[in-house]
Amino acid sequence: MSASRVLALLCLLLAAPALAETGPVRRLALLVGVNDGGPGRVRLRYAVSDARSFDKVLGELGGVAAADRRVLVDVGRAGLLEALGELRARTESARGSGASRVEVLVYYSGHSDEEGLLLKGERLGYGELRRALNALPADVRIAVLDSCASGAFARAKGGTRRPAFLVDSGNKVKGHAILTSSSEDEVSQESDRLGASYFTHHLISGLRGAADATRDGRVTLNEAYQFAFHETLARTEKTRGGAQHPAYDIELAGSGDLVMTDLRATSAGLYLTEALEGRLFVRDEAGTLVVEVQKLAGRPAELGLAPGRYQVRRELESGASEAGFTLVEGQRTPLAAASFQAIPLEATVSRGGPEVAPGVEPALVRPEFLAGAGLTEAEGLYRMQSYTRVPVSLSLIPRLSTNVLRPPSGWVENQLAFGVVNGGRQVRVRGAALSLVANWYEEEAHGLLLSSGFNVVKKEASGLMASPAANIVLGDAEALQLAVGANVAGRDVWVGQAAAGANVAAGSVWGVQLAAGGNVTGGSFSGIQGAAGLNVARGDFAGLQGAAGGNVTGGSVRGVQWAAGFNRAGDVMGVQAALLNVGGDVTGAQLGLINVARVVTGVQLGLVNVSEEVKGVPLGLLSFEKKGQFHVELYGSDIQLTNLAVKFGGKYVYTALLGGIGPDDRLERFSLGLGLGVHVPLGERMWLDGDVAGSTVLRVRDPFAGGSNVLGQGRLMLGVQLFQRFAFFGGPTYNVYLAGSERDRYALTTLPSREEWLSETTTVRYWPGVQLGIRM
Repeated sequence: MSASRVLALLCLLLAAPALAETGPVRRLALLVGVNDGGPGRVRLRYAVSDARSFDKVLGELGGVAAADRRVLVDVGRAGLLEALGELRARTESARGSGASRVEVLVYYSGHSDEEGLLLKGERLGYGELRRALNALPADVRIAVLDSCASGAFARAKGGTRRPAFLVDSGNKVKGHAILTSSSEDEVSQESDRLGASYFTHHLISGLRGAADATRDGRVTLNEAYQFAFHETLARTEKTRGGAQHPAYDIELAGSGDLVMTDLRATSAGLYLTEALEGRLFVRDEAGTLVVEVQKLAGRPAELGLAPGRYQVRRELESGASEAGFTLVEGQRTPLAAASFQAIPLEATVSRGGPEVAPGVEPALVRPEFLAGAGLTEAEGLYRMQSYTRVPVSLSLIPRLSTNVLRPPSGWVENQLAFGVVNGGRQVRVRGAALSLVANWYEEEAHGLLLSSGFNVVKKEASGLMASPAANIVLGDAEALQLAVGANVAGRDVWVGQAAAGANVAAGSVWGVQLAAGGNVTGGSFSGIQGAAGLNVARGDFAGLQGAAGGNVTGGSVRGVQWAAGFNRAGDVMGVQAALLNVGGDVTGAQLGLINVARVVTGVQLGLVNVSEEVKGVPLGLLSFEKKGQFHVELYGSDIQLTNLAVKFGGKYVYTALLGGIGPDDRLERFSLGLGLGVHVPLGERMWLDGDVAGSTVLRVRDPFAGGSNVLGQGRLMLGVQLFQRFAFFGGPTYNVYLAGSERDRYALTTLPSREEWLSETTTVRYWPGVQLGIRM
């Protein structure tokens, strides 16, 4: 072989590994958001939306195709394990599809503790989760956990702490990386103002370009983590939940940087000019906060965003300003300081904080809630606004009132308002408003609003609102609304609503809703809902729901659902009592004519009980349990030679339908009966059944002749399971036969018995008996 051929062959052999690496890279992602942590856990607001936001950034900038991304919402333990199993199968398929390398990302936002994830009251241990992740046949496995005490997973086993991602995995590295939103003994917090959790919000902001420290148009795992760590820590240091320290666990080997997002992947982008500075909050057309970044002067930056219209707010120590811009397909849009216009600054102060300037009264907009771990931030959100006080207002209509006699420099506040129609634009009341026709306030109303017509407040209201027609608040109502007609709140309600007609709250309710007609709550409910008609709560319910008609809860129930008609809910922790009860997983009791549930931990008491599984006692005439027992028994006894029994119910409590006929009496009589019993397993092959049963004996030729007799039995059966669907059993019985006439005095047994006369026509017979049979 010539030297040139040897050299060419050697070059091909050396190039083979490099050529193998040039194949396509396949990325798969599973994104899970679970707001419901189970009983005793505050329902989160943004876990589901966080998962969807992460899904969006991976699709736009992370190179994960739509077919390779799956979002799970409010799933339980079994659902998550099933999804992880499916992810493993998809990963194996991707490896066989010709991809040079496969990368998998699993994201979880929800409740957890130091032992594992909390999914709708079920725990998935960290050890089990880690085993499922390790089973994924991928070159790189990334897990992101945004939940309380999730740092315990980063140190559960394996894995060592190293300097933050100095050996990030690129196109040659293999292993795993785990990011958690907090350390093992910290809560992970979410914010109403951000509309997301702190950690996920800042991690996504970093992936959209805020973390691109090298300004190469790519965000690596190292850059994204460092940005999310410092921003999360800085923004949570002063919250009541305390400083939140994201953690990590890395086991990666190789060279290069693992690029998480490529800002050039989107066809549009936002270019932040060199001179621009300040903290920028970018919102999309729907008002969702998509990116937050601290822009430093002297350093240009670029953010990866989808085409569309956006609004950006800039905050500096000197004030705030806003700008709008539109990102166009195929273009990079510059954003400079000259694009902004100054706006009044929303100052953040703590309740009971520093005094404001004389003559300016702070108007409460709304405190920011922190749903993670049920905490609130120490700061409240206030808007600084100047009001001119006009203590008393007399009005015919808002434009014809004493408020116009003293031209205000800003907005007007009344302590007492009298008139035909009170209110107006840029007018609020703090005190009392009494009107003949209506109280109509464009801004706020706090205190007492009385009208012979109706009350309307377009923003927040607090105090007492009473009118014969209707009370309408388009914002939050921290008030008691009383009306003969209807009460309507456009957002959340604190205190309560009472009406002869209907109560409607578009948001959540904390307090009382009482109506002769019906109550409707668009969000969650905590308190008492009572109606002669129908109660509806689309979110979770905690408290008492009582109605003559029915109760419907879209989420879970913690408390009592009582209705003369029906109850419908998701998971129930408490009691459902109605003619018809329908629930998901029930911990407590279902009391009704018909009860339907998935898994019952407690009691089902009704005429008909239907469930998948009962971890307790199903008491009913007919109990159907998917994971319970169903048997057919053929047996003979001292009473009748041929008997058939059908047993069905739970694992330990069953109902038995009985029937028998005896060739020994020339087939002249037969019996029909019903029993209720207990099943006790005695190891793998043996069991013991004990029940009480009642039957009536009828004549074959004239079964409807109206026989007056009752056969009562106490039965004990010891069984041996020979095969999976075949067993042999036998045992003693004790029998009591009551005959109401001479016609019913059958000689039921050949065994010795004792008979007593209770009256001239009624006898009772007692005797011990026996039965033997087979179960199929």
